[in-house]
Amino acid sequence: MHPMKTVSFAEDLELSVLGQGTWRLGDAADRRDTEIRALRTGIDLGMTVIDTAELYGSGRSERLVGEAISACRDEVTLVSKVMPSNASRRGTIEACERSLKHLDTDRIDLYLLHWLGAEPLGDTFEAFEELRAAGKIRHWGVSNLDREDLDKALDLAPEGTLVANQLYYSLEERGIEYRFIDQMRERSVGIMAYTPLGDSKSLLADSTVRAIAAEHGATPAQIALAFVLRQDNLCALVKAGSPDHVRENAAAGEIELTRDDLDRLDRAFPPPTRRQPLAII
Repeated sequence: MHPMKTVSFAEDLELSVLGQGTWRLGDAADRRDTEIRALRTGIDLGMTVIDTAELYGSGRSERLVGEAISACRDEVTLVSKVMPSNASRRGTIEACERSLKHLDTDRIDLYLLHWLGAEPLGDTFEAFEELRAAGKIRHWGVSNLDREDLDKALDLAPEGTLVANQLYYSLEERGIEYRFIDQMRERSVGIMAYTPLGDSKSLLADSTVRAIAAEHGATPAQIALAFVLRQDNLCALVKAGSPDHVRENAAAGEIELTRDDLDRLDRAFPPPTRRQPLAII
């Protein structure tokens, strides 16, 4: 397998184009060892971005990640998120301290606001900057912010500090392709695509996806990932609870879809022709 491609969100923030999601990892004690092996397998294969959140299992996911990366912390780009209910200035700092303790690390590489809540964004961003100045986070961004809210956030943020927006994006949920991906590129905001395999089994069962997979000697999941990865300025986060699934995901980074492949996928899953409500899971 070739080295994993990377994408730059900031001068000193290089991310593997495929990262590892951890939602619902750490919830089952009998799967803990397997999930840790899966995360470590992904790191070995170049999937060095690991995304978690204080929300996931009320800290169980963060503790699992902390154990998984204990021997290779410097190889990992660690992402975590603060819940909007905790996103006051003081609450954000306290939430970050808890996450650092769960993760057993002295820093988070990219810290995000999980979604927009009632707390003023300016207060959250001041806390992010305080944490960054203290070396407890290296960079920060947002998640699940639509066009207007992202513009407002960028106007509030010191120039060049808001470096990422984490969004739901897959072959079956293409809404952000309508004038939003371009907007983020123009404003130098990196895209983190969560749930790139879709939110149901129907995507991977689709006849067009399966046919293209067969032609490439690949799996439907690999084709779905390759479709998302065709975008630049993007890191896709995919969850896998076993080493075998991680290996399958990592191999998707080597698949190059042809123009004919993309045309067929467009017919099966038409791109948006008008603005759609932002999809959130």
